[in-house]
Amino acid sequence: MTAKSDLPGGDAPDVLTEVRGQVGFITLNRPKALNALSLGMIRALTECLQVWRDDPAVKAVAIRGTNKAGPFGAFCAGGDIRFFHQAALVGNPELEDFFTEEYALNHLIHTYAKPYIAFMDGIVMGGGMGISQGAKIRIVTERTRMAMPETNIGLFPDVGGGYFLSRCPGRIGEWLALAGEMMGAGEALAFGLADACLDVSQLAPAWDALASTDFARPDAIESWLAMHSIAAPAYFTGARSQIDHYFALPSVVDIVRELEADTDEWAQQTAAILRKRSPLMLHVVLEQIRRARTMSLADDLRMERDMVRHCFHTRHLGRSASQSETVEGIRALAVDKDHTPRWNPARIEDVTPAMVAPFFCSPWTPRSHPLRELT
Repeated sequence: MTAKSDLPGGDAPDVLTEVRGQVGFITLNRPKALNALSLGMIRALTECLQVWRDDPAVKAVAIRGTNKAGPFGAFCAGGDIRFFHQAALVGNPELEDFFTEEYALNHLIHTYAKPYIAFMDGIVMGGGMGISQGAKIRIVTERTRMAMPETNIGLFPDVGGGYFLSRCPGRIGEWLALAGEMMGAGEALAFGLADACLDVSQLAPAWDALASTDFARPDAIESWLAMHSIAAPAYFTGARSQIDHYFALPSVVDIVRELEADTDEWAQQTAAILRKRSPLMLHVVLEQIRRARTMSLADDLRMERDMVRHCFHTRHLGRSASQSETVEGIRALAVDKDHTPRWNPARIEDVTPAMVAPFFCSPWTPRSHPLRELT
């Protein structure tokens, strides 16, 4: 575990931890990277949560991020995709460790025996969702910008994304997973991806008040939350009926074809967004969400661990790691930044079932699976 530091940045660790009162406090402290998770950060988070789980003096855990000016302002932008790109190209075995340990951490948070409170202020994407969606209390603010945008980089909504997105109302899960749309506080609350809203001005007081909260009281968290939270911002349903209609269609081809045939502005914009995503991964993701809807969290994480292995080891497509959709997507978005990924296949209509099915075949036996111990 790392020591407390009053200010972010500098030589301070990327994960700051301290215990005050009956609460273990975690601050993600990699503001220049929007607190993107490294393998070292995943290990630090896992270690402190395991220690506090077994410490009777710690009754609850709270987690937040930092921005360049100080605490809050950004939660976590996801995993370190530049590391993914470089590790895949050189065959760094730490890439395998990253996903195994990240998914195990996600499971630990979802099953944590003590209240875990996530302050989801600012950017919350990908891996940031993985370390917050399992929280007992998921707090959003007017600055929250939440998304699972992985299809934009030729990946899929992992970190338990299949599990928590598939449990959103109606077909919201398919829409969020395929299109990677950004949500604010109102949408997050309406879709069941957040529990309470705080005004930005109340973040620091609420954080500090946890240290003096008496968790022997059965209503301790509820009383604390009632004192600091505000009414949920309005969410205008807008295209909800269209989402439930189009994203219930049998296939990605059907979804895009019918969206493009609709002259409505929302439908046209949504079709255009999907046309920019990885065609192959759109097909994979639709299958993922629909399978996950009836899976336990542990089984979903094992499935996603299989899938991510295939994203970087695309032998069933006859490709090297450097030719995978994920490496190409990260290259276009974050490395060369030309924003012109060369997807293969290039068209949604050219993806075949034979390209999709192997993503759901485990490369491990049940006894050798890296996440076999999750229950």
